[in-house]
Order: sequence, then C-alpha cells, then structure tokens
Amino acid sequence: MSKSIIVQLRNVVKTYRYGRQYVQALRGIDLDIQRGEIVCIVGPSGSGKTTLLNIIGGLDRADTGKVIVDSVDIRSLRDRELVEFRLRKIGYVFQFYNLVPMLSVLENVELPLYLLGVKEKERKEKALKLLQLVGIEHLADRTPDIISGGEQQRVAIARSLATDPVVILMDEPTGALDTENTKKLMDLVKKLNRELSQTFIIATHDILVSKECTKIYALRDGKIISIYRPSEISKLFQF
Repeated sequence: MSKSIIVQLRNVVKTYRYGRQYVQALRGIDLDIQRGEIVCIVGPSGSGKTTLLNIIGGLDRADTGKVIVDSVDIRSLRDRELVEFRLRKIGYVFQFYNLVPMLSVLENVELPLYLLGVKEKERKEKALKLLQLVGIEHLADRTPDIISGGEQQRVAIARSLATDPVVILMDEPTGALDTENTKKLMDLVKKLNRELSQTFIIATHDILVSKECTKIYALRDGKIISIYRPSEISKLFQF
C-alpha cells in the first residue's frame, strides 16, 4: 500500500441477520483514500453509507475482505486492541453529536485524552486550543444543553481532533443544518483540512457537501457504482 494511502478497503463484505433473513449491507467494496483528502460517500438511504463508515472506523467488523487504516489491517485486531486503535487513530462526528450532558464543553473535548491517561494540565491546554481552532473557546465552561446545535457540532468536531486522528468520520453532518450553516461547517472542514492536513470521510445526502469534497464515492445496494470528482457534480444524484 502506498504511504500516501491512509484508508484502503479490498473486497469488503458485511451481512446482517434479521430473524431468518440475511441482508448484505456491503458487497465487495474496494476503495483507496489518500492522506489529506476530503472524501464523500453518497447514496440513498439503505445504500450502506453508515455501515461503510462503521467498518472503516472499527465500530463494526467486516465479514470478509481487508480494512487497512494507517497501514494496519484492523480486521486482524482483537477487541481490546481495536478499542485502543479507534481511540488513538479515528475521530468521529456522529449525526447527533453524542456529547456528555453533565460535562462542560471543555471537558467533552478533553474526554478522549482523559481515556488515554493524559495528565490534566496537558489535556486542558490541548482542549482549549482545539476550541480556539473551531471558534468556540468562549463556550468552554458551558454545558451542551445551553448552546446551539451548530455550536454543539463544533464541540464534537473539536473532540474528534483531540487525539490527532489519522482520519475523521462524519455521518450526515448537515442533516439538521440550513444552507448557511452547512456552508459554515464545510468552511471549517476545509480549514482543518488545509491547516492540519486532516483527512475526512463524510457520509451525506447533501449536494452542497459533495461540492466541497476532493473525491466522491456513490453507493447503491452496498456497492460502489461510480467515483466522481467535484467537477462532475451534476451527475451525482442521477444514480
């Protein structure tokens, strides 16, 4: 695998069982994501976007195939090793943010560092720098319930950066945002990509998000049916 490839999947298959029925969510997925790319995964509901993110992020395991992240085939890791790998190497921004309501904004950003045993002074300093980076350092002492949804999302993004991950996964990040806030979010993603060389993989229905990506994978029925560049945006939602 090339040193510039940070995520590589080969012939990845995932099947779920529902009662007596089996549903193949992913059917032989192959993809290569370069370090520093902003990649979109697009497709209709049920196409496999979230399953694909979960496989890449180690939240779920593929049945067959290779899932290589930062030169490690994560299918070969034991459960405890996979937990450690996720914590250190993968950043997540979930659709509903998953902030801890009784912790302050600063403490939410600190949390991954706390789990890694980083000393209090060091983790607070880093968390504050990340809040400054995403433009909400003035909210550090507030709790998530008294800030806006857009601000909560920025907390989640700052938290996802805490361990210097090799890739950040975002699942439908604009699902609850209007056009103006979608633009602000993607401006922030591009800023982090530019300043930190941060790699992003974004599952989305949103054409405004897709326009800002460097590469777009189109999924249908668990298969990659096309790979697009932003210049081909007019073709994106015709599959």
